Formats: sequence, C-alpha cells, structure tokens
Amino acid sequence: MLRYLPLLLVLALWIYAFIDCLNTPESQVRGLPKVAWVLIILLFGEVLVGPVAWLVAGKQRRPGAAGGATPWRRDRGTTWVAPDDNPEFLRSLKDQQTREDSRQDGTRIEDGKDGDADLRRREEELRRKKRDTADGPEETS
Repeated sequence: MLRYLPLLLVLALWIYAFIDCLNTPESQVRGLPKVAWVLIILLFGEVLVGPVAWLVAGKQRRPGAAGGATPWRRDRGTTWVAPDDNPEFLRSLKDQQTREDSRQDGTRIEDGKDGDADLRRREEELRRKKRDTADGPEETS
C-alpha cells in the first residue's frame, strides 16, 4: 500500500492543477494562454513539471495586479476595532433601534431626521400623557 502513495500524490496534484487551471478566469492566467497551460499540465503531469509550473508561474495569486492586500497580510494603515468600540457601528445600532421604535409607535422617521430630536419629542408626549392621566380624565364636550 505504501508503494502506491507517491503515485496517488502525483495523481492528486495533477488533477488539482488541471481543475484549478480550468476554473481560473482568463484574466488571472499569467505567461501563456489558458489553453497552453492546460496542455502543459496534461502532457507533463506525470513528471510533475506541468502541475508545479502552473502552481508556481501560471496563476496570479494576488487579488489585484497592483499588489492589493492579501488575506494573510493586513494593510498597514488599517487598525481593527471591536464592534462595541466602533462609534459608527454603535451609531448604526442606535439608528436602527430608533427606526424599530418608531414602527412600533406608528410614527415614521425619515433617514435624514435627527433621532435625538424625535426621541425628545416622544418623551415629551409620554410626559404629557402621564400628566393628563394623573390630573384625571379630561372632559370633552
């Protein structure tokens, strides 16, 4: 069984490189046309030259041609902030809560309207209602 292991590894690498080459968009293929890379992988796969050449030189590994940030290396100018310390995130939660509260009240808040002013207005309405109920029922004529 152990004597078949190298053969299975070569076959696995051959299949992986072939499928990777077929699934790679033409814009990310370097050096040669995609058809040429497929032929190189198929013809030289048994001696590992084709698949290794594809993995090393055939496919563009970075997301951008101008040297964009890679998933394993952060941009130097970016600092990570926890969500509970991020003022933008907290502000969006507050706005979302205000919108949900307004839907429950039946009032409507526009996106450009100040949420604090609306909150103060609603609090004043609640105080007025409490004051009216504490004074007794109002008589209407």
